[in-house]
Amino acid sequence: MLWILLVLAYGVLKGAREIAKKKALQKNTVIEVLVFYTFLSFAMVIPDAGNAIGIEKKLLLPIAFKSFVIFVAWICSFIAIKKMPISVVGILDMSRVIFATLIGYLLLHEEPSAQKITGLVFVCAGLLLLKWAGSKGKNNDKSRDEHIEIKYVIMVFISCIFNAMSGVLDKLLMKHTSSSELQFWYMLFLVCFYLLYVIITKTSLNVKSLIKNYWIWLLSIIFVVADRCLFIANGIPESKVTVMTLIKQSGCIITILGGRFVFHEKNIGRKLMCAGLIIAGIVIAVL
Repeated sequence: MLWILLVLAYGVLKGAREIAKKKALQKNTVIEVLVFYTFLSFAMVIPDAGNAIGIEKKLLLPIAFKSFVIFVAWICSFIAIKKMPISVVGILDMSRVIFATLIGYLLLHEEPSAQKITGLVFVCAGLLLLKWAGSKGKNNDKSRDEHIEIKYVIMVFISCIFNAMSGVLDKLLMKHTSSSELQFWYMLFLVCFYLLYVIITKTSLNVKSLIKNYWIWLLSIIFVVADRCLFIANGIPESKVTVMTLIKQSGCIITILGGRFVFHEKNIGRKLMCAGLIIAGIVIAVL
């Protein structure tokens, strides 16, 4: 089915995006990266302005709300990515499956089946085993992955809850608008929120450094392409939010491998086993 392939493409690109975020944050602050990244992403969808102007005005408020939800989610996730091992963030991020499933059942009345519930149990088991994945090695030496402050874990969960809310809003909004219209207005509101944040907090931006940070440029391209795939998938009537959220998490494998080969993180084998359980849950729920 087309919508499954589109969401799978989104998941893979999402995994690559997490790696690009971590690299970008090594050169600039969280707010600097967020502001420039959002501005570049919006610049790429400006060609859709002509079509987007014709959107129903009553949709602007819910789109602005979606943008605010993502505004908060991104701040939390970017702070966590900067401070935590990317492989751990990638696995914790899968918890959005739980939140999206609950929201999908409560708000969209998507009927739970024994198959989907079984898949969700596997997802939860993989998340719970993440603690074991970062346990002491045979020499009783702590790996650097264990030095994680609980506040950053909480930030990942907050980001997951808000991203799950955004996923449901996408499904609802795509019943009344096109992918290009939604992406244009959503990005425009997001730019406004980050600019307001910079003005209110009087945050300074190192523009010269940002322009030279090519990871942000790559991040923006990946984001625009991935989101367009997701919006198109949401516009297909047969698509299900709960199943889509499960498929998205396939990108975790990309994130974990990036942690090993790009950032040289430890305990990757154990983390892959945790991710394997979660992917098994995804397969069970989707097939």
